[in-house]
Amino acid sequence: MRVLMFGWEFPPHIAGGLGTACYGMTRGLARNDVNVTFVMPRATGDEDQNYVRVVNASDVETLFGAASGDTEITGVCYDSRRVKSGDLFVAVRGYESDGHKYIPMAVEKGCAAVLCEEALAGNVPYVQTDDSRLGLALAARNFYGDPSREMKVIGITGTNGKTTTTILIKQILEKTLGAKVGLIGSISNMIGDEEFHAEHTTPESCDLQALFRQMADAGCTHCVMEVSSHSLVLRRVAGVHFAVGLFTNLTQDHLDFHNTMEEYAKAKAMLFPMCEKTAANADDPWTETVMKDAPQPVYTFSAKSDSASLTARDIRLAPSGVRFCALEEGELVRVKTNLPGQFSVYNALAAISCARLLGVSLADAAAALETAHGAKGRVEPVPTDGDYSIFIDYAVTPDAIENVLTTLRGIAPKRLVMLFGAGGDRDRKKRPIMGKLSADIADFVIVTSDNPRTEDPMSIIEEILPGVRAGKAPYKVICDRPEAIRWAIDHHEPGDVILLCGKGHEDYQIIGHEKIHMDEREIVADYLAERAKRT
Repeated sequence: MRVLMFGWEFPPHIAGGLGTACYGMTRGLARNDVNVTFVMPRATGDEDQNYVRVVNASDVETLFGAASGDTEITGVCYDSRRVKSGDLFVAVRGYESDGHKYIPMAVEKGCAAVLCEEALAGNVPYVQTDDSRLGLALAARNFYGDPSREMKVIGITGTNGKTTTTILIKQILEKTLGAKVGLIGSISNMIGDEEFHAEHTTPESCDLQALFRQMADAGCTHCVMEVSSHSLVLRRVAGVHFAVGLFTNLTQDHLDFHNTMEEYAKAKAMLFPMCEKTAANADDPWTETVMKDAPQPVYTFSAKSDSASLTARDIRLAPSGVRFCALEEGELVRVKTNLPGQFSVYNALAAISCARLLGVSLADAAAALETAHGAKGRVEPVPTDGDYSIFIDYAVTPDAIENVLTTLRGIAPKRLVMLFGAGGDRDRKKRPIMGKLSADIADFVIVTSDNPRTEDPMSIIEEILPGVRAGKAPYKVICDRPEAIRWAIDHHEPGDVILLCGKGHEDYQIIGHEKIHMDEREIVADYLAERAKRT
């Protein structure tokens, strides 16, 4: 009998729990005259091969079609336009296109083999699978040598707070452990202090594994990343080993993709069986559902209940930031941050929770937060030319809008002016809800465009307005966003706080399929300079 086994470690080179178990199984099988071949992502040659043949994944000769003994995979690619000679091309079924249509192009460009869901005619070597997205993730993981196992990866999922929480965790680990930390998020990706542009909140699996490899080779000991619900459903993080998984909260968003809140919660829940340790917001009503299959026990945090693992007491909110006492098993530590708003209490608790699960003391985590900064475009102040204030924030969900407006409501000496729109080709159900919240909390509302994408901007506004009209505040519609910003500046009153909501860190606007440069900071600065010249 012949047996083919797969794993990522084998003694004595790597002797973890899995490697030791596989070693024992191969010895037992060999004693019963079973011929065992053990496939690893990256064999080094010093594995014990007295009872087993150990080979690299790229050396396995189990392809269909015209495969030969010298078939070598030199890369993994899912975009036929980027295929290079020697690549494994993975045909992924997307929502707008099917990668199977582009197999001939990939073959023409010299791909060594194809991973696909359909049997292929002709002489191209191929592997057929039921799920090419999962196949892409696992192939990429193996090709890059399972790099997530060379670091401690922390995955953060939830509707709100992911970006700020990842940034806070990175700073805590750097300050307390002296660690080199990678970051993968919606604003940017980072390897230590080096920053890269981020296309997606969570990259496609092949790009993600390549980034992990880059981080590990650069000496990163930790990586903290945002994990979107889309990435979980689309298997982008399949095969990733998470040391810690964190759940922040669940509020209405992405129902164009998930259809119901229950489906949305189920998607978020997919992260936690992949984690060694987990933490969650005990105050969120969806926590029990999302964490149902998480490894137990779950480390919980709360700003309301002393029954959680970590509790915030004596919370004090101020424009300069939040203050509270963190309580854990009888230990009480003062926490001070430069981040305003009740939501910042939860972000701080979430960051401390992850730090505790990674071995950082409560006191050290709290001390690190004192000098930590938040994310770009999250309640970010913008310089003005007078006795009024302008803030930029990314809030694009009802819950996030309510949080930021409530925060600014507490520091606005006079009027709170809200300028916002809603993204096109995204959850339409939340548009009137966002309008109602804005008109109930703010003193004046300017309804404008956001990223209309393929929708008509005025059609989006028309779906926002029923909510605005049901609220208390007067409003004005100005479809062109730069024009709306200039109008808000021209019509401000002394003491006004103006919130430019929805763009945050983004320095662009998406109209149709085109991304057009539009940085609200620049719009404000340029217009203030123009006003100064006129006076």
